[in-house]
Amino acid sequence: MHNSTNSPADQAAGLAAPVARRSFLRYSGAGLAVGGLWLAGCSKDDDTTPDAGFIDVGSSDIGILNYAYALEQLEAAFYTQVVASFYTGATAAEKAILSDLKDHEISHREFFKRAITTGRISDSLQPDFSNIDFTQKTTTSGKMGVLNAAMAFEDLGVAAYNGAGRFITNNDYLALAGKIVSVEARHAALIREMIGVNTFVANDVVDLATSSTNNLSGTGSVTGNVTGTGMERSKRPAAVLATANNFLAAGSKISANSFV
Repeated sequence: MHNSTNSPADQAAGLAAPVARRSFLRYSGAGLAVGGLWLAGCSKDDDTTPDAGFIDVGSSDIGILNYAYALEQLEAAFYTQVVASFYTGATAAEKAILSDLKDHEISHREFFKRAITTGRISDSLQPDFSNIDFTQKTTTSGKMGVLNAAMAFEDLGVAAYNGAGRFITNNDYLALAGKIVSVEARHAALIREMIGVNTFVANDVVDLATSSTNNLSGTGSVTGNVTGTGMERSKRPAAVLATANNFLAAGSKISANSFV
């Protein structure tokens, strides 16, 4: 467990500290820093480890915040490694975008770190990126390329926030989660476009069922023969962690046994 001794005013000041700005992407996440999520410290939730070798996020709203914190730690670690040594042939635009995403995810990570003042999980979860080839833009061998891995992380993050919303009881936390997931969705769409033009939305992430090909690399026509809800697909914590834990080292893998 990690406890913060900073006052709420100190925490708010820290969250508001700016990060470097390069493009419009920076501003899409800026409002997160001034939220009231530090109030999470008003509730107490002891860490639990019901699964041997796993770090359980706990229960109630603090458990969901810990769950989000774990995922943000993973994303921040991934983009930090990407930016430390860009893949072969990365363009200036690609480098700027990936650097922006790194700063966003670090902001999200630090946001939760300061927010959860009681009952917080480890601040030092160790990633395992052995199945990612950081020298390649896209998958060309048995390992994932950088953009393929980024798409997996971003899509997973969006599905995770959407799936966790049902467990949040505090309306302020729910509103803040909505702000964060909207930023993650922007990331996901952008990464998909970097892989292939007009692929930002597809049936694997949005509930679409269609019957003919259209110009957005999906199926369905402009005349309206697209069915389905048109809503983003969500995943509950168990399904999210089944994927996320593949990228966390032993001793840093996460469980969320209170959320089924």
